[in-house]
Amino acid sequence: MSAVKTKSITLEKTNTRRKHKKISGPDLAFRICNGIFMLLFVIITLYPVLNTLAISLNDGTDALRGGIHLVPRVFTWKNYQTVLEKDNLIAGAIVTVARTVIGTLLALVTNAILAFIVSRKNFMFAKPLSLFWVITMYVNGGLIPTFLLFKSLGLTNSFAVYVVPGMLSAFNMLVIRTYMRGIPDSLEESAQLDGAGYTTIFLKIISPLCKPVYATVALFVAVGQWNSWFDAMLYNRMRSDLTTLQYELMKLLSSVTNQSASAESMKNSTGTVTPTSVRAAATIITMLPIICIYPFLQRYFVTGLTLGGVKE
Repeated sequence: MSAVKTKSITLEKTNTRRKHKKISGPDLAFRICNGIFMLLFVIITLYPVLNTLAISLNDGTDALRGGIHLVPRVFTWKNYQTVLEKDNLIAGAIVTVARTVIGTLLALVTNAILAFIVSRKNFMFAKPLSLFWVITMYVNGGLIPTFLLFKSLGLTNSFAVYVVPGMLSAFNMLVIRTYMRGIPDSLEESAQLDGAGYTTIFLKIISPLCKPVYATVALFVAVGQWNSWFDAMLYNRMRSDLTTLQYELMKLLSSVTNQSASAESMKNSTGTVTPTSVRAAATIITMLPIICIYPFLQRYFVTGLTLGGVKE
């Protein structure tokens, strides 16, 4: 008992000395500079978002005077009412949510399965296929050949054009593959000794360990699907039931920017909306879902991107 007491007293003294240890001059200067830098970085990052939010909640005519920073000067919901009253906006929002959810799930499943196959050391075509996919990241057929290909495959004027082309991404696949290669081979070998096949290994061993990189890739795909509007204009512009939220917002911004009569027709007793105020409201509506999702995936994001981003 005396030896245990002596050891505990020694540990307490050591911890006390560490707590009261003075910080050296260079360390203190570094901490101060680092704190100032991080504070400035937070301000630079948040100010544009808060400024856009303030403009979106301010009367459009009053916003043209300038001087709005973080707080709206003449509060109004008219900008959001103008955006939300746009024709086909609800239908576009439903299609956008559907393509984001379905497209993210399909892309995650296909990229994970392909990355698992390529990451196996006994797969003889791993290096040639990896090189081939890297080349596709820098070289493509162009817009017109891609359109003709999608048309010949029957993807135009259909919901499939939103999710099928994005099922495989060379970058996402290589990120997942590199992460999987960092998992010890002993886990797979021990499972094989117990009679597990590749399907069991992938589902029960590899996938649970790949949650960080899965979350990272899912965030990449979801943001891309949510913000995409060009494919709706190019492949489904004749199908109003397959329009997307971003495409409808783009058309709204184009109309209020290019037609002066549109701005005049938006006047009412509560105030006026302008292209600047409508653009701010549309921007907030666009980024709001991603801002809500990101905090839940942020803890996986850095780990997944760091460990999976090194190309071998």
